Amino acid sequence: MNRVVGLETEYGCLTTDPSGPPSAVGRVRNWIFEKARFGLPDMHQRDWDEPAGNGGFLFNGGRAYVDMGHLEYCTPECLSLIDLLRYDSAGDAILVQATKDLKMAGHVSFIRNNIDHYSGATFGCHENYLVRRSAPLTEPNVLSLLAFLTLRQLYGGAGRVGATPGAELRGDVSRPGTDSHFQISQRADYINNDLFEWVQFNRAIINTRDEPLADARKYRRLHLLHGDTSVLPTTLLLKVGTTSLILDLLEADLMPRIVLADAVLSFRGMSHQPDGPWLTTLADGRTEDAVKLLFDFHEAARKEFEGRDPETDILLDVWRETLSGLAGQPESLVGKVDWISKRWLFQRFVEQEQIEWSDPWLRAMDLEFHHVDRDRSLGLALDAPPSAWELTPEEISQATLQAPLNTRANIRSHIMNELRHHSIRYFVDWEVIDAEGLTSLNLMNPFEASPESVTHWCRQLADLRE
Repeated sequence: MNRVVGLETEYGCLTTDPSGPPSAVGRVRNWIFEKARFGLPDMHQRDWDEPAGNGGFLFNGGRAYVDMGHLEYCTPECLSLIDLLRYDSAGDAILVQATKDLKMAGHVSFIRNNIDHYSGATFGCHENYLVRRSAPLTEPNVLSLLAFLTLRQLYGGAGRVGATPGAELRGDVSRPGTDSHFQISQRADYINNDLFEWVQFNRAIINTRDEPLADARKYRRLHLLHGDTSVLPTTLLLKVGTTSLILDLLEADLMPRIVLADAVLSFRGMSHQPDGPWLTTLADGRTEDAVKLLFDFHEAARKEFEGRDPETDILLDVWRETLSGLAGQPESLVGKVDWISKRWLFQRFVEQEQIEWSDPWLRAMDLEFHHVDRDRSLGLALDAPPSAWELTPEEISQATLQAPLNTRANIRSHIMNELRHHSIRYFVDWEVIDAEGLTSLNLMNPFEASPESVTHWCRQLADLRE
């Protein structure tokens, strides 16, 4: 990609233990950092709700911690789509190993979803994209980006059984052609704004806080929280890869001039129309087919970036095939697009068992679709990614301990492996590392990846040990 990208996944936890999910989450978190198994725990309080020991950075360059009761895993900074998939999968692999080693596998499950069917609460999958400060954030460009992020749910949605009471009160499920039993996006019912700074209680399609975690003179970070946690590799890489391409267009000031009349209403309403037609109202009053608008975004990216590199060409091909499937034969996307795969599977189950879509059995299956253990996941049982996006168990296992070699995560990992052999106090963060008695190590350049640049710092660290 033309930027570093990272994902933050908040895992749901199911348990039959009377002590509940907090106990299981705490045990797994402690296991991750016990005897520096996968990383180093925080030695300092990071925020009012993140005391020392609440989490830490991992040797693969990522981070794990407890956030409002959920175990959250952040990938390291990744420059390629296949790396992002590898390191996202590494988070699942760590949790599967933890539940087995702790003898919890029989009564504790971790799931990659965004909805608690029992309480109606939602938890997120946050996407982070490095954006150059020079990007022309004009009103037309931002509104076009907003349109794309609204429409991409047609191949990025995870699918959900049911709807929230709020969606019924707002009328999202009462318009002609809507479905209250199954929807495309898990997060749609909870999105209230198109642009907003905060992340809780007033969630937006674009989060506007300016927290680059890098050199603020050169970069900003686009922080998205409206997307669903993906199960199938094709869904994940389409969601992230196409967004990265659209940001390439934005930085080049080549965005298609597509503006929706109301992005939030389109986002929520479209989610409740799994059968289509996916029509949306533009700012000029015209009604347009959402898939056709996505084809316009695809054509703009193809015209500008086709032939740039093999990864981009593969992404453009898969994107085109996916849009063609949405337009004519959605079932051709089973095993590739999460929500289509889930609905296809559940429709057959409803017919076979002769049950209603409101049956609690389906909500239980909804959770099993997202299970992190491939041996139990209903979603991964349907997995049919392009050959270029296939990973071996060995590649995923390696990513649990080793960082990407082409971003600053490699330096962070290198330094952490040095620190594990010292008893001094340290502070590790995305853009800086501090250690007692040493000057701060600056990691402001996300593209700086060579440990050779920190040789002097490591030498000083060795001198302290002596």
